[in-house]
Amino acid sequence: MHNVTIIGGGIAGLEAAIFYRKEGFDVELISERNYLYNFPLSIWIPVGKKRFDEVALPLEAFAKRHQFVLTIDRVIAIDPKTKTITLETEGDYQVNHLVIALGAGKMKHQGIEHTLSICGDPQHAILLKEKIDALIDKGSGKIAFGFGGNPHDLSGVRGGPAFELFFNLHHQLTKRGIRDQFEMTFFAPMPSPGAKMGEKALRLMGEMFHHNHFHKRYGKKIKTFVDKGVIFEDDSFLASDLTMFVPAGEGLGVIKESTLPLNAAGFIVINDYCEIEGVSGWYAIGDAAALEGPDWKAKQGHLAEIMARNAAHNSAIAVGLKTGEKKGYQKHLAIVCMMDMGNGAGFLYRDATQEHFIPLPFVGHWLKQGWGWYYKMSKMGYIPRLPGM
Repeated sequence: MHNVTIIGGGIAGLEAAIFYRKEGFDVELISERNYLYNFPLSIWIPVGKKRFDEVALPLEAFAKRHQFVLTIDRVIAIDPKTKTITLETEGDYQVNHLVIALGAGKMKHQGIEHTLSICGDPQHAILLKEKIDALIDKGSGKIAFGFGGNPHDLSGVRGGPAFELFFNLHHQLTKRGIRDQFEMTFFAPMPSPGAKMGEKALRLMGEMFHHNHFHKRYGKKIKTFVDKGVIFEDDSFLASDLTMFVPAGEGLGVIKESTLPLNAAGFIVINDYCEIEGVSGWYAIGDAAALEGPDWKAKQGHLAEIMARNAAHNSAIAVGLKTGEKKGYQKHLAIVCMMDMGNGAGFLYRDATQEHFIPLPFVGHWLKQGWGWYYKMSKMGYIPRLPGM
């Protein structure tokens, strides 16, 4: 039997474990958390629409269902020259067939400890809820949400969840009849945050900001975060009682400290087939990998899953479990998003030839809620998986 080790228990890692099993491999999945945190659903924890345990899915249940070995440990070193990984508890592993799905690190901004992030430590979602509840109890306040960029790799920007939580909080405050007591500001260092979505989506977003009296601070780099706000490079100040910030992605420390081939942002260089350049039998998928493609390309869950399935398929060919042509990820590059707003959503699609943004009042919110149920049930194999999902 052929063996594969997958490091990382997120969306990419779980998908890889499921599909390597389908291809006939013995699979060990190594994760530092005993649950998969479904980040697309985490936007509802701070506003009380989801509980943490509804978003954190136990990996042990998936392991039993799909018959792979689950090891809870932290990877502290990766050595492609000796094909060895080192775990904090278990020590050195000799790994000839490895899939790296560890995700991305976060850029370190000065004063970042004064912020909370909806795309970082899962516990931040709970802390955000506590701070939001405290502000609601107070009845007024200044709220600042934003995200950052990485000039070395534009694909690592995660603006969508920041916008979604911003809109959901606006909806919650409006339902309570206290929205006019809160000043809500969105900030980002780029002149047009969200430009990757396309012209139509950007225009409709601008109209929404104007209609809902949102403030904007765009085009100014962040100098530092402080206890009660944000200081920008021109020393202007944005006062805030609650600052939610999503830093741009960069390579994880354990990856940057390795001798793996990396791009300028610290992501692992791969070819179209997710194979790591110069390291036979090793693959990188999801946020850990450096994507090649147009400037608007983005790291999203659906692409991470495509990369995972392709890696399993290509590995099966490489070891002789099947025949056929290898599959690449680049032709699947697209931005796909159901941007939730609390009382509706907007469906966004963009690829090399087209871009669409379709407002879906009311029904869009329930479609995204339904996707969360579908994700869990389909990954467990209780219901059929839909093509492309």
